[in-house]
Order: sequence, then C-alpha cells, then structure tokens
Amino acid sequence: MKKLKTIKKKKSGRDVLGHVSVRHQGGEHKRFLRAIDFRRDKIGISGRVISIEYDPNRTCDVALIQYEDGEKRYILCPEGLKLNDVVVSGKEADLKVGNATLLSQIPIGTFVHNIELTPGRGGQMARAAGTSAMIAAHEDGYVHLRLPSKEVRKIRSSGFATIGNLGNIDWKNEVIGSAGRKRHMGIRPTVRGVAQNPRSHPHGGGEGRTGIGMAFPKTYRGRKAVGKTRRKNKYSNKYILQRRKK
Repeated sequence: MKKLKTIKKKKSGRDVLGHVSVRHQGGEHKRFLRAIDFRRDKIGISGRVISIEYDPNRTCDVALIQYEDGEKRYILCPEGLKLNDVVVSGKEADLKVGNATLLSQIPIGTFVHNIELTPGRGGQMARAAGTSAMIAAHEDGYVHLRLPSKEVRKIRSSGFATIGNLGNIDWKNEVIGSAGRKRHMGIRPTVRGVAQNPRSHPHGGGEGRTGIGMAFPKTYRGRKAVGKTRRKNKYSNKYILQRRKK
C-alpha cells in the first residue's frame, strides 16, 4: 500500500560534527517504513484482511486491513489470522484473534499483544514475533499481566490490547548466515573489548591472551555491564509485582 509507506531515513550513528556517537551502525539497505496502526482506534468499524506482508523493520509480519469506510491500515499480524478474516476494535468486540478491546473486558487466562501502557497512546508492549502476555488478574482499575519473561506487572485496565499471540514464531531460530547480510541490516562489526587497547576499552591491554582483569565486565564507557543495572528509583517499580526470572 503506497500511501502507508515512507522511505526510512538512514542512521550512521554520527552526530552533527560527523563523529561516531553510536557504534556499530551504518551501511543499511534502503527500506520503506510501514505506518502501523498501534492505536486500533477505528472503533466499531469492521475491516477485512486483504494481504499479509513482510516488514523489514520488525520481526513479525503485518496485515493490511481494508475497513468498511474504505480506509486501509496495517496492523501487527497475530498467529492464526488469515486472508479475508474480519477484525474489529471497541468495547463490544468479540474475543477473537485480531480484535482489539479494553483490557477490562478481557477474561483471565487470555493471551494478548500490542498492549497500551497509557490509554490512547497506542500499543507499546508485546509487539515482537511470537510474543504475547497473559491476563493473570483484575484489580481496582488495573490488570495483572504475566509477560514472556515471567514478570508480573500492573497495567491500567482502560487501555486497549489485541487478542492473540503474534505470528512468525520461528523467527528466533533464524540464522543470519553471513557477515554481508548483517551489513545490509545496517549493523557494522563489533570488536571484543579484550582485543582492544586500554585507551579504547576498559577490558583492553595486557600481554597475550588475557581476561578482562576486573571483578565484573564493563561497557566501553566504563559502566557496569552485568548484574542489576536497572535504576533503583525507576518510576515503574511500583507496578512490578513479580520480577522477571534471569
């Protein structure tokens, strides 16, 4: 759908002076960005799946929907959604794969994706291939979501979510296969820290093959790279009921 595509601006990881500010970026093949409908705000208007397409900018496929009023939009394609299936969004929507409805209307044990953290902002959670979250409980204007990482988190029940598990589950088993393909994806080579000199990386230096020479690994900027790196006073801590399992 030509109107829903724009050329993706390339990013080589340089700042305004031309210096590398983000490493390992550059050389990406030309791509088109698809305008994805994360909000699902065509309330009460049913749409039909007219095509299922590959999107190079994300891991799951996208489905092109033609609504009754003639408008076309892309949505994330859940597992089991087929050509000519009908989808709808709204409070009264059936609990069918591809339909979007309020979290408060979805029963316990249902798998959902494209979940809104802030009502009206659009889905931000569970958007990758093969992912979904399970409704674990309803409580005082919130729902408890069990995420793929086994973390249990509170989300406002006035937000929207889409029923089903996202498709293209085998994406995680894909093998890149060559360095050239990685370059086409816009990812430049990574050199191990221990192979660099001490001015370029905290792990660098030493005679022969040496270890990192410190109690815990560090990033190239000298920050801690493993262990608990989450901020202790992060605003969303109060919404996490059970931490993810490492």
